[in-house]
Amino acid sequence: MSKAGGCRGCGCRVPQRASWSLVAATAALCLVLATSVCTAGAAPMSREEKQKLGNQVLEMFDHAYGNYMEHAYPADELMPLTCRGRVRGQEPSRGDVDDALGKFSLTLIDSLDTLVVLNKTKEFEDAVRKVLRDVNLDNDVVVSVFETNIRVLGGLLGGHSLAIMLKEKGEHMQWYNDELLHMAKQLGYKLLPAFNTTSGLPYPRINLKFGIRKPEARTGTETDTCTACAGTLILEFAALSRFTGATIFEEYARKALDFLWEKRQRSSNLVGVTINIHTGDWVRKDSGVGAGIDSYYEYLLKAYVLLGDDSFLERFNTHYDAIMRYISQPPLLLDVHIHKPMLNARTWMDALLAFFPGLQVLKGDIRPAIETHEMLYQVIKKHNFLPEAFTTDFRVHWAQHPLRPEFAESTYFLYKATGDPYYLEVGKTLIENLNKYARVPCGFAAMKDVRTGSHEDRMDSFFLAEMFKYLYLLFADKEDIIFDIEDYIFTTEAHLLPLWLSTTNRSISKKNTTSEYTELDDSNFDWTCPNTQILFPNDPLYAQSIREPLKNVVDKSCPRGIIRVEESFRSGAKPPLRARDFMATNPEHLEILKKMGVSLIHLKDGRVQLVQHAIQAASSIDAEDGLRFMQEMIELSSQQQKEQQLPPRAVQIISHPFFGRVVLTAGPAQFGLDLSKHKETRGFVASSKPYNGCSELTNPEAVMGKIALIQRGQCMFAEKARNIQNAGAIGGIVIDDNEGSSSDTAPLFQMAGDGKDTDDIKIPMLFLFSKEGSIILDAIREHEQVEVLLSDKARDRDPEMENEDQPSSENDSQNQSAEQMLSLSQTVDLADKESPENPADSHSEASPSDSEEAAGFAPSEQISGSTENHETTSLDGECTDLDNQVQEQSETEEDSSPNVSWGTKAQPIDSILADWNEDIEAFEMMEKDEL
Repeated sequence: MSKAGGCRGCGCRVPQRASWSLVAATAALCLVLATSVCTAGAAPMSREEKQKLGNQVLEMFDHAYGNYMEHAYPADELMPLTCRGRVRGQEPSRGDVDDALGKFSLTLIDSLDTLVVLNKTKEFEDAVRKVLRDVNLDNDVVVSVFETNIRVLGGLLGGHSLAIMLKEKGEHMQWYNDELLHMAKQLGYKLLPAFNTTSGLPYPRINLKFGIRKPEARTGTETDTCTACAGTLILEFAALSRFTGATIFEEYARKALDFLWEKRQRSSNLVGVTINIHTGDWVRKDSGVGAGIDSYYEYLLKAYVLLGDDSFLERFNTHYDAIMRYISQPPLLLDVHIHKPMLNARTWMDALLAFFPGLQVLKGDIRPAIETHEMLYQVIKKHNFLPEAFTTDFRVHWAQHPLRPEFAESTYFLYKATGDPYYLEVGKTLIENLNKYARVPCGFAAMKDVRTGSHEDRMDSFFLAEMFKYLYLLFADKEDIIFDIEDYIFTTEAHLLPLWLSTTNRSISKKNTTSEYTELDDSNFDWTCPNTQILFPNDPLYAQSIREPLKNVVDKSCPRGIIRVEESFRSGAKPPLRARDFMATNPEHLEILKKMGVSLIHLKDGRVQLVQHAIQAASSIDAEDGLRFMQEMIELSSQQQKEQQLPPRAVQIISHPFFGRVVLTAGPAQFGLDLSKHKETRGFVASSKPYNGCSELTNPEAVMGKIALIQRGQCMFAEKARNIQNAGAIGGIVIDDNEGSSSDTAPLFQMAGDGKDTDDIKIPMLFLFSKEGSIILDAIREHEQVEVLLSDKARDRDPEMENEDQPSSENDSQNQSAEQMLSLSQTVDLADKESPENPADSHSEASPSDSEEAAGFAPSEQISGSTENHETTSLDGECTDLDNQVQEQSETEEDSSPNVSWGTKAQPIDSILADWNEDIEAFEMMEKDEL
């Protein structure tokens, strides 16, 4: 069977040995043909409206980029609430997320090619001069190899690609002499020591000045890295080799990819999330398309397009077949265990998988791309943004949203493939939500909690590198862009690399290494571009017909495909027992447990223990049902504990010049007015005297009818509340007395009562850390009259008031500071309730820091259980492989005592069900999990 190149969306065939300049041209033609197919699912958008939206994107970029240059440069990133730059070491550590910062003006480098795409050639020329003049790559700082590669190396190469393009056009950059490429090569050599491992997989971190393992390097002791971290290097490293002729970079990146391919699980053809860089053993054995793995798959396909090596396409197709076989449960994409891929590893999804529909478009598999994209869009319409993680029944699992661009990326590619104006409307919604909920005077602030609308003092560089690029291209016509975008391929950071690199400095052997590892069924692979008539078979409503069944999927109980045993349903068999339905008093349920190999044991201490022996199950299918039942029990326990915890509240500054644009997440109180059940409290703030509020106020006239500010310490919270209530205050905000305390470094906690009856307290009370409280105090000093809204979630801004102070005005912005409170903490442990690490603080790699869910209080009545999974051919037991189990803890404090933390205790893996606070008979009363 003759093989063909990597174009999409047409019926053309390109010989394997054809010139890759021809392949690039053919690929561009294919995409043009694909965009000519326009469905009738939405009314066409006029040229005038598209131009208006494109201009709006330009203005938004100017707002973000301009504030970075004015208030943050040369720092790596802008802190948009406090209007200053984030300099590593000068702000509280945020954990792994700070590994992207290397004191190399990250946001400026990451934005270089965005400036050209947005036709800001003068600003691009100025930015390049600043990079060459100011950026130092020889800093004594430990950085992430992955983030530095995709953001900095990719940014320099993307900037160089468009600089030489502009120079060739003869209008701009005539002075340019490959200076950005020289910097990229310097950085490439600084990253090479990370590859000094026996496997060829790079260390996850490196010191820019001292490299690896030296005492002064402060790194080189790590043993694990994520699959995406090691497998997302080939585009940038190969481009650097092709540009410079130095083959070493491409060789190292290829070696890392070869090792990952060799270590895939052979029976499932899946890869895990994290791997030991020395032994090649999988550390986390769950597999999906989200955090920790995502861009590994992306780079296999794009490496084939850019480099023309068939082995990359063969590997991608092999993995893709496994993904669609095991992980894809349309419209969902759920992680599974690599050794037992029919078992789901978790019942929630992370936001990084939003890139996958775009990758499926490049693959030519349009239908599942439309389905997953529509599901994600429904989640966005419910929460305004895509939460960092959400459950299979579309509840928020992790509430942060750091302005990720992956959904916009997939929207752009789907529009290019279908021409459906529906996706223009999706892009319009993204623009409106960003301006309405994320825009602040000094830029755009990440969402700390999509449920409350509170902000985080963070604007990551990828927001400028990707979001505005994809949104502008979505609405731009060909004549709006000063170069042909089809001549370039996007990296995972949306940097542009020219396709002509495929024929430049091709000194790397094209030996097909794939066949060394497995015998491939060539009939599974598409070596030709799919024809648009196949993608859209004579039906102008094709895309709409796929989307329509998913319109209300978020609000309904059970999306199609989530239960893996659908086939048995069709045959008339009963669905398996779900944990949410289980009743210990139901004899039929107990009989089903026995059939699944699950035993119910009543312990002397009153607890009930569940134990599964797979070998005792009636069949292998029953054994899988039993393991799934046990896992669902874990999820129910975790969810119940979370629901006991009071959710965070919001303090929204609504007076001039804030107008609701600054939202702080506040800790609730276990007494006083419940803001979730009553209307919000609105009023001006005033400081109480004495400030600690521990005695009768001496300034009752100042706080009468206002929200009193009081300082933590010297008495109980309830006593403070009574004193300000007696003075006529309508609410209270307690500000931490620990100077410098911040939500960046401390978990949110609830204010407890004083052990007495607190029904006499009728006003709402909220808590802010010192850093967040200082935002309100600074506003009082600057503006005197400051009005706030205390509520369970942020309210929409008043457009009439906001018109008086246009967003583009920056006069007052320097005086506005707002910082978010970290939501409830989560500590990762591999032997407790199942809930893997939070990916919120990494662009692709999972990280346990900055989690927002809480575990609640230790229960008085408990159910514990252990799962022993036995293969049907084995006589001896072995522990079930339940990865990513988590110990979650929350904090409830009394003002007069040290921090008291309640949390689950880590247990061995053969005791995975413990610490329940209701006996098993109460499960039927729980809220439906609706899996």
